[in-house]
Amino acid sequence: MFRRKKKDEPTDAPAAPEVSAEAAPASEIASAEWSAPVDAAPPATEAAAAPTDSANESKVAVAKGRSGNRVQKVGTVSSDKMQKTVVVRVDRQVRHPKYRRYVRRTSKFMAHDDLGATIGDRVRIIETRPLSAKKRWRVVEIVQKAAK
Repeated sequence: MFRRKKKDEPTDAPAAPEVSAEAAPASEIASAEWSAPVDAAPPATEAAAAPTDSANESKVAVAKGRSGNRVQKVGTVSSDKMQKTVVVRVDRQVRHPKYRRYVRRTSKFMAHDDLGATIGDRVRIIETRPLSAKKRWRVVEIVQKAAK
């Protein structure tokens, strides 16, 4: 197997040369590393001064109110009896583990609604911070109005 080397045992790598301040040439002493004051900011370059396109796009997305990777779901409004809150029913199909058939599963989410969605509308909801005890979603758009 492997064994540890002892401290006094020589290694294969060459030793780094030791340089003292007296033996160093004057050009090395006057380098920017030694002569720059501690408080001084590094010189600005064009790359650092100008933000990249992706950084600029993310700032624009935040300014417009768009969020990064928040979950979005599309569902049908099943209740609009509350003020500025709707209940959205989201259906999904899941494959049954034993019978290998697709089974419809339904989830209900309470969502904040400033757009005025009514029963039967298809809406897109997005997750958001907790707005109340049960409300953690917000209606982003009405995909399709209900047929009346």
